[in-house]
Amino acid sequence: MTVTRRKLGIIAGGGKIPQMLIEQCLAQGRDFTVLAIEGNADKELFKNEVRFPFRWIRIGQAGTGFKYFSEQNVKDVIMIGTIRRPSFFDLVPDLRTAAFFAKIGAKALGDDGILRALVKEIEADGMQVKGIHEVMPELLVHEGILTKKKPSKRDISDIKRGLEAAYELGRLDIGQSVVVQQGLVLGVEGIEGTDELIRRCKDYRRKGGGGVLVKLRKPEQDMRIDLPTIGPRSVERAHESGLEGIVVHAGNGLIVEEKETIALADKYGMFIMGVNPDDYFKQN
Repeated sequence: MTVTRRKLGIIAGGGKIPQMLIEQCLAQGRDFTVLAIEGNADKELFKNEVRFPFRWIRIGQAGTGFKYFSEQNVKDVIMIGTIRRPSFFDLVPDLRTAAFFAKIGAKALGDDGILRALVKEIEADGMQVKGIHEVMPELLVHEGILTKKKPSKRDISDIKRGLEAAYELGRLDIGQSVVVQQGLVLGVEGIEGTDELIRRCKDYRRKGGGGVLVKLRKPEQDMRIDLPTIGPRSVERAHESGLEGIVVHAGNGLIVEEKETIALADKYGMFIMGVNPDDYFKQN
């Protein structure tokens, strides 16, 4: 059965979610096209142009991408997937992108500020930006303990500290993730991303065990863009660095391949929790 909906434009970075969204569109018969970000989107996914229409672009070619979407009569846009630190070549802008950065200037110093400005730019072309949670709500993290293992008293203390630190980090539009062990903040996420944060924190661990990764949506962050996300790779990295568990913003974060992610955490004896920060502080 063909589903009649507004044409969707997908701006695809790396990871599994762009593929999941594309497969859903194909299964539902939804009309869509894709802008695949060079150096980020999965090359294997974009080998067969007959299967669905797409175009490769550099990060600096956002203006070219918007023009392509307009030509394709796109009405709704979803930006999803991880973006690695770009090279200088990636950042060389086309004319419209250069004008965009000149216009926003210092008003958008952090990732979230830039993304909010980008949303306005897209919607100025008559398209509407949607969140992945609006079309795939099953990806949202549920509140509570999702694994067999529960956090210990020491873990709960680290979770509280992590929530406080992650909130302030997000308020300043710096990052979403922190790693805490025995009450000490071992590291906060900057431009390097969560995987690199976890890796480098391995070198700072104290004797005696413990350690949690906390990921929160930034206080002013638009729900439609760059929600905190975990998946099997997050669990692998956390296990390699000796962490006890992962905490994600319930209803405001995403979990990719939920069954596989939880099963992997159970295998390693780790916990995964979905937490509403306000409620958590009241209960603990």
